[in-house]
Amino acid sequence: MEQPLRFQDKIVFISGSSSGIGKATAIKLSTLGFNLIIAGRREERLKLLKYDLESNGVEVCALSFDLRDRTEVDKAIDSLSERWKAIDVLVNNVGVFLPGKLTEEPEGNFEVMLNTNLASTYHLTRALFPFIKNAEQPYIFNICSTASITPYLNGGSYCISKYAQYGLTKVLREELKEYNIRVSAVMPGATLTNSWSGTDLPEQRFIDPNSVAEMIYTAYQLPGNVVLEEILMRPMDGDIS
Repeated sequence: MEQPLRFQDKIVFISGSSSGIGKATAIKLSTLGFNLIIAGRREERLKLLKYDLESNGVEVCALSFDLRDRTEVDKAIDSLSERWKAIDVLVNNVGVFLPGKLTEEPEGNFEVMLNTNLASTYHLTRALFPFIKNAEQPYIFNICSTASITPYLNGGSYCISKYAQYGLTKVLREELKEYNIRVSAVMPGATLTNSWSGTDLPEQRFIDPNSVAEMIYTAYQLPGNVVLEEILMRPMDGDIS
């Protein structure tokens, strides 16, 4: 006999859903019955993912827009029908890594990574706050990085942007306590995503994106008065420097 879906009344918004941690999280949560809003810039990838997720018996809304652009963020959120405005969980996952030392990295790296890794989290959280604050068990997960707490060579502006995102997460956690919104900083080390495409390092030197998805779900399952403030994950052999 087919088991009923556990979370069929819940809606999760995941940014950067078309690959990596975002995609893995969407797949994991869909198997548990969460309805999903998947967002990103790659419209074709989102369409394919939407089709796959719906095969698990859940509803899916796909939004294609540039999360770095405040105007596009506001426009996309305004386009949501009432059905999709009762959001329970937000996963801020959009991110980009461009290597380079601070004094040597190409001009523009700083702006690109601040806009992608920090501004997207800021603008999307503000846009969705009116909907999340009324949820029964609201939760915000910000996908930060071990680079949020440990600078490393060739990290440059990436480390700066991730330190800032971690700071934003801590501020949110304090500000949103009055609404009983839990906020976690998820800080994985090197994770096997597109950022590492072409590497000759063995897979065991990386975290599987599915492991990060499992930790997000584990944190959500905790009682509403308990929050995992930081979820720090590293490969057993340590960070890749």
